[in-house]
Amino acid sequence: MLTKTIAAISTALQDGAISIIRLSGPDALAIADSVFSGDVLHQPANTIRYGTILKDGEPLDEVLLSVFRAPHSYSGMDMVEINAHGGVLITRRILQLLLSKGAVLAEPGEFTRQAFLTGRIDLAQAEAVNDMITATSDAGARIAVQGIRGSVRKLLEPLIDDILNIIAQIEVNIDYPEYEDVEELTSETLLPEITRWIDRIGRILERAAFGQQVKKGIDTVILGRPNAGKSSLLNALLEEDKAIVTDIPGTTRDVVEGRVILDGIQLNLLDTAGIRETEDTVEKLGVERSRKAAREADLVILVRDPLATDADLDLPELVEGKQLIEVWNKSDVAPREGLSISAKTGEIEPLLQEIRARFEQGLDTKEALLSSERQIGLLRRAQASMMNAQAVLQDGGLPDMAEIDIQEAHSCLKEILGEVHREDLLDALFSRFCLGK
Repeated sequence: MLTKTIAAISTALQDGAISIIRLSGPDALAIADSVFSGDVLHQPANTIRYGTILKDGEPLDEVLLSVFRAPHSYSGMDMVEINAHGGVLITRRILQLLLSKGAVLAEPGEFTRQAFLTGRIDLAQAEAVNDMITATSDAGARIAVQGIRGSVRKLLEPLIDDILNIIAQIEVNIDYPEYEDVEELTSETLLPEITRWIDRIGRILERAAFGQQVKKGIDTVILGRPNAGKSSLLNALLEEDKAIVTDIPGTTRDVVEGRVILDGIQLNLLDTAGIRETEDTVEKLGVERSRKAAREADLVILVRDPLATDADLDLPELVEGKQLIEVWNKSDVAPREGLSISAKTGEIEPLLQEIRARFEQGLDTKEALLSSERQIGLLRRAQASMMNAQAVLQDGGLPDMAEIDIQEAHSCLKEILGEVHREDLLDALFSRFCLGK
């Protein structure tokens, strides 16, 4: 991996003002020197030089060539970036020229993989790089920036240090039980340490759930009876006529989707069919899809109709364990106490304020967050292992009997940072990156 020199186009392959061709590896400077009109081998690090890319002595393009020397580059290796004119043809010709001089076409994410393998970044930081590229909201981008700056390592290192201290205490008691200056370790003295460690993991996992929501957006379902104003509310939130609005009950037969950014948080909005008893086969399917969407949502907005004469919705099985906001619609004709809006006239600010309030604490993205399923899954495994160790000690087992579970928890934390890793894991992770990153 670190013996080859890779090259790729790092900008979108389309006509534009500029394109960037990236070259990284042990022969990056020599290959660039062989095609550039200037002296790349002696060009100072972190400098840009104007010149010409030459093929068989003939100019291909006038470019700006940047040199970054190991270990102070993105990949941690010698690296060159060529800023060329942004035509598709000329960009490809420069890349082909570099490949003909000995570079190998980079795989998706391979520059970032080099950065991980050279130790410039850890695996959590590498994931954050991809999160930054794919971020769809300000909050998601802020979390990615924190991850790139090493916030996950800072979050986990105290936990790793504490667990290493526990393991060391157990090992010393096993290896040197006869030493008088070694404090005897018992289940009673070890249990409080493990319990505090588990509690800290629990708080991190609670925050991680929000990190996942921010990353993908808050899946928000708008529920209500037919004609409660659900589609009008969707249109008001999106500020466009996305859903059909009529006075005829049961107009919405399927789930209508839309996205909106509210104070940096992305809401993935789903307008659903009105929930009621019906004999209409198609409408029944729509109602069932509404229930399914509610069960899978992060946030449910229940729209109530003050003009309805029959009983309104009672859906405890659908909203259990979820964020629920109940809102009275049609305040322009029938205002009610409590959270009241008029989706028809676009007067929905009270609802927006309530959504902001619900997620205000989570919007503080200065605090480190685990935001990938891989990281969260490993942290849950670490938590489960320590809970197993806790159970062993509570049942009267000796500290050395719990050590294997404690060691497993330690390995899980190290795997989050990539200090314990498998090649197939790296292949799967970096394959999600774009080419040239």
